[in-house]
Amino acid sequence: MTELAISARDVCKRYGATVALDGLGLTVPRGSIFGLVGPNGAGKTTFIKTLLGVARPDAGEVEVFGGAPEDVRVRARIGYLPENLQIPGHLDAVGFLRSVARLRGLPAAEIGPAIDRSLRATGLPQQAWRRPAGGYSKGMRQRAGLAAALLGSPDLLVLDEPTDGIDPLGRAAIREVVRDAAEAGATVFLNSHLLAETEQICDRVAVMRSGKVVLEGALDLLRATDRVRIRLAARPEAEAAAAAGGLRRDPDADQPDVLGFTLDEASAEATSAALAQVLAAGGLVVEVGRPMRTLEDVMRFAIDDAERGAR
Repeated sequence: MTELAISARDVCKRYGATVALDGLGLTVPRGSIFGLVGPNGAGKTTFIKTLLGVARPDAGEVEVFGGAPEDVRVRARIGYLPENLQIPGHLDAVGFLRSVARLRGLPAAEIGPAIDRSLRATGLPQQAWRRPAGGYSKGMRQRAGLAAALLGSPDLLVLDEPTDGIDPLGRAAIREVVRDAAEAGATVFLNSHLLAETEQICDRVAVMRSGKVVLEGALDLLRATDRVRIRLAARPEAEAAAAAGGLRRDPDADQPDVLGFTLDEASAEATSAALAQVLAAGGLVVEVGRPMRTLEDVMRFAIDDAERGAR
């Protein structure tokens, strides 16, 4: 049985007349890089607050590593990067991380080396380590904040918009930091409106709408389609060969000297049979692949299905 880092069951939370969480349920396996996505107002930030023990559900249950989020022993296992991190302007990155390290209870002898490792990992320029944070850009604050979250090698990293305000090369570096943390055994829980970033780094996702999870699962499976894309050399017999195999013309898949076609509802048996017919008819196969939906498509379809079911 898969061990869980996070388990939420029937979680409800109201703020006056506003329903922020409405029977939310999800599970996050240990060691996964889990992405939470959804439109603004879906309840993502409220759920993160329940994970951190900042907000308590009105109903339902949230567990982190089998314990209550407000338990100090559980909190000690979590590293957190908020969306809008505010670092006191007079502190530099080293001073900020030193204060976080003390709060986390790191032994004094380990604080200096831990700070050095974290700042180097997140790529904050070394000349900025001793500059007052009041002069930092948002990207620099994000890097310093991620370095703070990594201190002490937490078992769970909760990252709220970790690459917001960071340039494309910096985003790639942050993705590597997150992957390295996961390979070292950490579970990563990521909230981001940058779906392309989430798609590149996460292995599981949950889609939220109106305080509920409307879709959850392995990202590769959620993005999979039942179509196969087949590209044939642009020869005179290509169209006839494709028709013999039951392929549908797909001009969007064209490449120089290559014609694109699609086979719908393509099981392994159907694909093999279609390719055999194409080859027998003189077609020259250049490429066979299964196109994947984007995470944006996955989210949109999940929300549309939920909205139709709510009518």
